[in-house]
Amino acid sequence: MSRVGKMPIVVPKGVKIQIVDDVFTAEGPKGKVSQKLIPGFPVKVEDGVIRVERAGDEGPVRAKHGLLRALLANAVSGAANGFSRALDIVGVGYKAEIRGDVIHFALGYSHPVVYPLPSGVKAELDPKANRLTFSSADRQLLGQVCAEIRKLRVPDPYKAKGIKYSDEVIRRKVGKAGAK
Repeated sequence: MSRVGKMPIVVPKGVKIQIVDDVFTAEGPKGKVSQKLIPGFPVKVEDGVIRVERAGDEGPVRAKHGLLRALLANAVSGAANGFSRALDIVGVGYKAEIRGDVIHFALGYSHPVVYPLPSGVKAELDPKANRLTFSSADRQLLGQVCAEIRKLRVPDPYKAKGIKYSDEVIRRKVGKAGAK
């Protein structure tokens, strides 16, 4: 058995679970998350516990078993507690401004960069620390949004200027040695 796949998922209070047409839906206080089920892996919900089963014991089947269980656990956890991720904007003149569901960036380009937030993702800005904090019930969507925003200005290895995750460590390079 897959170690991850065989673990049960305990459904917290306040979270409703539905399985309709091979789509798993978890709805809770932080939002609603849907996940398409993988064919061949029956999902059973009994007494507030979700179990994912599998038919075979081959390598790819075991891998998908663990994957599906992890995706469903993320959906339940996101609906109950939500997820958050923080990005730091580092550099002189680099800043962000939130206007409704749109983030306007000044990142050293000749033009402002505009990023529309998808529905289901909320952003907060701490202007003193120049830190954007994103929160969502959908972990995949949150990770995708943060990756796209980081890609707008990837931190350079010489001055570490750019947009980075708050827990990311940038490996610095030494610049030119200089003339004699």
